[in-house]
Amino acid sequence: KFANYLKTEQPDKFKIMKYKQLVQLEEAEGGFDQFTRSYKTFGIQRKPDNSLFFKEWAPAAEALFLTGDFNDWDKFSHPYTKKEFGKWELILPPKQDKSPAVNHNTKLKVVVHTKQGERLYRISPWAKYVTQEDTAVVYDWVHWDPPQPYLILPKKEMTKRSLRTYEAHVGIASPEGKIASYTNFTNNVLPRIKDLGYNCIQLMAIMEHAYYASFGYQVTSFFAASSRYGTPDELKQLIDVAHSMGIVVLLDVVHSHASKNTEDGLNQFDGSNSCFFHSPPRGEHTQWDSRLFNYSSWEVLRFLLSNLRWWMEEYRFDGFRFDGVTSMLYHHHGIGTSFSGDYSEYFGLQVDEDSLVYLMLANHILHTLYPDCITIAEDVSGMPALCRAVQEGGLGFDYRLAMAIPDKWIQILKELKDEDWSMGNIVYTLTNRRFGEKCIAYAESHDQALVGDKSLAFWLMDKEMYTNMSSLVPMTHIIDRGIQLHKMIRLLTHGLGGEGYLNFMGNEFGHPEWLDFPRVGNNHSYHYARRQFNLVDMDHLRYHQLYAFDRDMNRTEDKYGWLAAQPAFVSAKHEEDKVIVFDRANVLFIFNFHPSKSFQNYRIGVEVPGKYKIKLDTDETLYGGHGRLDHNTEFFSESHPFNGRPNSMKVNIPNVTLLTHQSSSFVECHSVLTMKYTPIIIPGLLASSLIFRPLF
Repeated sequence: KFANYLKTEQPDKFKIMKYKQLVQLEEAEGGFDQFTRSYKTFGIQRKPDNSLFFKEWAPAAEALFLTGDFNDWDKFSHPYTKKEFGKWELILPPKQDKSPAVNHNTKLKVVVHTKQGERLYRISPWAKYVTQEDTAVVYDWVHWDPPQPYLILPKKEMTKRSLRTYEAHVGIASPEGKIASYTNFTNNVLPRIKDLGYNCIQLMAIMEHAYYASFGYQVTSFFAASSRYGTPDELKQLIDVAHSMGIVVLLDVVHSHASKNTEDGLNQFDGSNSCFFHSPPRGEHTQWDSRLFNYSSWEVLRFLLSNLRWWMEEYRFDGFRFDGVTSMLYHHHGIGTSFSGDYSEYFGLQVDEDSLVYLMLANHILHTLYPDCITIAEDVSGMPALCRAVQEGGLGFDYRLAMAIPDKWIQILKELKDEDWSMGNIVYTLTNRRFGEKCIAYAESHDQALVGDKSLAFWLMDKEMYTNMSSLVPMTHIIDRGIQLHKMIRLLTHGLGGEGYLNFMGNEFGHPEWLDFPRVGNNHSYHYARRQFNLVDMDHLRYHQLYAFDRDMNRTEDKYGWLAAQPAFVSAKHEEDKVIVFDRANVLFIFNFHPSKSFQNYRIGVEVPGKYKIKLDTDETLYGGHGRLDHNTEFFSESHPFNGRPNSMKVNIPNVTLLTHQSSSFVECHSVLTMKYTPIIIPGLLASSLIFRPLF
């Protein structure tokens, strides 16, 4: 097969390596379908007669034993038998009453005897459930085999035309200072996400991690859903309910590195430094203080690819956001490296070919077995063809995160006065992506919400969020400017920045506090490890106005679908006027970022001739604006070419407040007998913006 492939095709190097791996899987394992279901043969498996089959891979071990509650923690009574290729197996017959020898919720350990004479206590890498006692430091392996397995509901058909993603952390999804539960998320947060118009959830920190403050990025048990939020069945119910609402659920998967923990992690499972990982120094990430997988190892491929299948099959996730892809792609892991876009930065000896081929394999297998699966890469380098199909020589991701966009907004707010904002530079950052490789745009994610950084709301309003967000007192200049810019930045990013959109939970309403997990430095406090959704429910606070705008922005996109459309045509980025105009999906956006000037009879180019009316207006009082525009006003285009468009019209872009002047608008074009269309204008506080869409 491989020889014929080389004769008939002219593949690049990485396509050859990927295809070779697939051929080897076919010959040695009966194909990748069987290979990636190894979670059904490793770890603990209950057989039809209720006997239990245990299997581990520990190539450097001298001997393995099973101990636990079932044998009163006898260290030697249940030895594994050594097999080929570093495998170890153990069979426990059922009890006399025909029930399994190890009961549901029984604690277990693997006892590893090393060639150096050490005795190590380990958790199976394939453990499906691990728990931690209140006062304990180390997690326990708990056998999860409930008498009544959870019955997953059939998944209904869900549209994935425009991905509007709500990045969420279950543990902080409550106003209370505690670790929130899967059930709380299901009952209290999912309805909010649905109401906000998001059609996708990206769940963080689900793969079990011993250190809560790692935000889930120091994984210890790859097959275990975090027990700190509840049981596996409660996570399955969360996903079922989300699916019933038409919401896609993605897992934030961490295959880029692993925790250095030994007693409850993968590190030194068999006593060696090279069981799942490269030996040091290649197997250590100095900046993250973690271990790096050996992607060339057959058993590591089995483990990681089966891990992806496990989350898809057992929990019915709809895809993955792959964390730390930049670190995987390069031997330097992106440390101390800036990427200018020169192709020599992407193709050379600095590329880790093993991990690159692993990502190609993962995407090929996922998209072959699950055609609707969505994969997103967290890559800051801009690796070419990252989001092109594997058969084209790409890595096969559906989207990459547009990580330069939030950095740009923070840099602008941190370093520049309003009058010094460069419209051209903003537009460049929002449109700087390769055609045909889809991006997820976002103004801020969890990174900007963490303590030590600032969210957009904090950069804009800072301490006044604690004192002046009440609508019962006059709006200050800082709050006025902050509220309007908050809306405009998000709308501009939403409309221009990518083929998908992402928001971190709470940021949509300008959450007034940063995010900080309990740790030694804050006396293990949960005060900042929460999201205060209760603020949105207080009508006298302006947070609900930002929430309302985010909701209507998403609902408007759902109606017109600009995220699924071709990239925007930018007809104006006027530096002196601070005006940006673009159209996308037959929708016209107009933004005025000038800190003091409003404009009357301002000419803008339009593609479609017709009549225009306002449809989304950041200056509406509903959104904390000043209601300066009459939504009954109609605007008519002229056969006057302007800024690269065959038609144009004149609009008013007023300042929204006496303090500052910004606005955003959405305009819809309605077909009339004269084949004209109706546009819509929407101002915000510091600038005005318009969005227009013709309906045929």
